[in-house]
Amino acid sequence: MKFGLLPPADQIVLFMERIYGYGMTTTSGGNLSIRDDNGDIWITPAGVDKGALTRQDIVCVKPDGQVVGAHRPSSEFPFHQRIYRDRPDLRAVVHAHPPALVAFSIVRRIPETRLLPDEHEICGEVGMAAYAVPGSAELGERISEVFARGIDTVMLENHGVVAGGGDLFEAFQRFETLEFCARLEIEASRIGTPVRLAADDIAKARACRELPLEPFTPAGYPTREREAREMMCRLIRRSYDQRLFTSTQGTYSERIGGDAFLITPHGMDRKYLEPQDLVRIEGGRAEAGKKPSRSHLLHRHIYEAHPHVNSVLIAHPPSIMAFAVTDADFDSRTIPESYLLLRRMPKLAFHAVYDDPETAAAVFTKDTPIAIVRNNCVIVTGDSLLSAFDRLEVAEYSARSMIAAQSLGAIVHMDEERIGELEKAFGL
Repeated sequence: MKFGLLPPADQIVLFMERIYGYGMTTTSGGNLSIRDDNGDIWITPAGVDKGALTRQDIVCVKPDGQVVGAHRPSSEFPFHQRIYRDRPDLRAVVHAHPPALVAFSIVRRIPETRLLPDEHEICGEVGMAAYAVPGSAELGERISEVFARGIDTVMLENHGVVAGGGDLFEAFQRFETLEFCARLEIEASRIGTPVRLAADDIAKARACRELPLEPFTPAGYPTREREAREMMCRLIRRSYDQRLFTSTQGTYSERIGGDAFLITPHGMDRKYLEPQDLVRIEGGRAEAGKKPSRSHLLHRHIYEAHPHVNSVLIAHPPSIMAFAVTDADFDSRTIPESYLLLRRMPKLAFHAVYDDPETAAAVFTKDTPIAIVRNNCVIVTGDSLLSAFDRLEVAEYSARSMIAAQSLGAIVHMDEERIGELEKAFGL
């Protein structure tokens, strides 16, 4: 979906539906704005249900202060106006109160954005604005002072967060990514001590990103491939809805015959991916005019090493990632479903997927369909796209259960006798 071609009112409604729908604000909380090419500021209204906004509800404030619309602009309009004044490069602002970020705001801490390799780059430096009464000129001054230093994401003491961007999607991406970082750090802190990536590790990940492929133009799109594209997009959107993915993080691929496979594109919004957005990789070449996921080489090595694997998923769900960023062990012997689908679930070293992807790919035997990569991701394989997705779901739900169990008592794992019974019953 090309958001930039939508009128400002429609963009604001679309993203507010998303923020409200994923529990990142309340009926009365949060506000979004866009500054258009005329200098008009389009903003959510005051006193209107955020869960039922329409384009007719969005208010336009002209540069001379004239208000156009059926409602008053948000009471927080002053700080939006101040941000745009002090940062002419910003064209959109997102403000909301997701519970995880509010938790950080009320202890006056900034979430750690360096637990995984990409999050700090997305959010940039995160600032903190001192508390002031919501809607006050003083709050506007304190927020804009931080933005004026070139910072694009600002936590508000005892309040929430404000993120700016060159467009509404960029502002939302920063907001969503920081909210993910907050959830990850909270979950990880319940089972251990989160370990921050070293600068050298982040540099290693960035150095291995760009692996350009020779382009090719497919001669056609067989029915099987078209069906695979449709199914993949449905499951990618479902992964986003279940918060297994973020808007630009999370990769699916599926083998479609020979050495060809489909893979998620780099940098495109996972919530709105369409079949034509997916990238075919064939013979080490990429479909012309498209940019595949940066992990395409690892996917290729897995397919080459394992004929039984027909789908590969790479994701960063917060509960699984809590085990990735701490020394806590993920033991699948919790309930029968977890063991049957996950089996052994090793932790690979952070550098494994960069320095030696072929060796990393060799891990995914029939007895090891899934692995955690320290401070990076979880890699899931399956004999079909649906089986890999099922595994990802079960892994995240199992991790969530194990983290929740910490407040109840010691986890009792199934013993070897029960594991033996399971393996015999299911022919493992």
